[in-house]
Amino acid sequence: MPHGTAHVVHRRSPRRRRYPGGMSDSTPVRTTTPRQVRPRTEGWTQKVDAEGKPLLQFAAPKKGMPPAHLADMTPEQRVEKVKSLGLPAFRAGQLEKHYFQHYTSDPAQMTDLPAYGREELVHEMLPNLLTEVRRLETDRGDTIKFLWKLHDGALVESVLMRYPGRITLCVSSQAGCGMNCPFCATGQAGLTRNMSAAEIVEQVVRANRLIAEGGLGDPRRVGHDDERVTNIVFMGMGEPLANYNRVMQAVRTMVDKKHGLGMSARGITVSTVGLVPAINKLAAEDIPVTFALSLHAPDDHLRDEMIPINSRWKVDEALDAARGYFDKTGRRVSIEYALIKDMNDHAWRADLLASKLNERGRGWVHVNPIPLNPTPGSVWTASEPAVQNEFVRRLNEAGIPTTLRDTRGKEIDGACGQLVATEEDRDVAATVPVLD
Repeated sequence: MPHGTAHVVHRRSPRRRRYPGGMSDSTPVRTTTPRQVRPRTEGWTQKVDAEGKPLLQFAAPKKGMPPAHLADMTPEQRVEKVKSLGLPAFRAGQLEKHYFQHYTSDPAQMTDLPAYGREELVHEMLPNLLTEVRRLETDRGDTIKFLWKLHDGALVESVLMRYPGRITLCVSSQAGCGMNCPFCATGQAGLTRNMSAAEIVEQVVRANRLIAEGGLGDPRRVGHDDERVTNIVFMGMGEPLANYNRVMQAVRTMVDKKHGLGMSARGITVSTVGLVPAINKLAAEDIPVTFALSLHAPDDHLRDEMIPINSRWKVDEALDAARGYFDKTGRRVSIEYALIKDMNDHAWRADLLASKLNERGRGWVHVNPIPLNPTPGSVWTASEPAVQNEFVRRLNEAGIPTTLRDTRGKEIDGACGQLVATEEDRDVAATVPVLD
């Protein structure tokens, strides 16, 4: 029986049978089909190309990038830069330690540097990249959303979340996004520009500084005072693989134990809506980050409407690339799936997803269904609990490890797909000068 079709019962026997409630088998059989809501934008108009298709922006607009920062450079380039300023090479290592271990760009705290010329050196090597505009908290202070103003006035957000045993930071990789997905707030204004590697890393450093200062709660309540971000998810503003080179430079700096933040690559998740060539490139990097594919629909008919990039690379191509990532790295792939009422949460879609994943083998994938943040009266609203539970049950019964993911920060518009600079954000940002 084709997926999504009604189950019509054809009766050949003329015999009449009685059923509870007065029905007999001569009563007309009422057939039903699952309700199918089609995706559409709400409150904004999707940008389209000359053919009327959703516009995809792969190339960032030509805009001035921020000043070069220590985190934009390789360790060798940092040494050369310091030497070009007339200072000995070891000063680069001192700056690295202050920035990556003590999370500071304040010259006054760098007393191991000579007082004469210290401010000029720090300004040259560690220019200010993010100016905090506002900070919102929820979950009893365990979730914090930051609004940052970049050097050119562009606005981005990141979300810091404390969980038992770990601290996760959701980082942005672009100001805006060019993937134009109709259910994602970030893509409404299109792509402003790519973020630099240092702007990405700076989000982590600033979060670590806040944690060290007790801004995420007293560190002593967890038994030690050296807490820091343990997990990074590239699920903030932007499509990470559309800013591939800078994202990878940032990742290398995050995992560098001698000249960077010294994080575990396994604690870093890079997500994508399905840029297949970039997925293949990521698999060849030899950095075992966790890879997440934001799928949201197992059939091209629906995914073409939900995820415009599907017009370039179809579901099967994206899943093949995801399986290739596992084959190359041995790292289990995560499939992200936002459960949306009457749109993509049908039982037959759970079965189709399971079938497509199992066709590519066992043990290589994990599915993370995510209840969409409910919006009363919207076509983009969360599945009913019974429906989402059935979706998860079918995947698990098919042998696909599946865990319903709870999204943090919904009350402060900090959950998946909610990050966007609002009119209020822009008004507040206009009153905050960019710090030098």
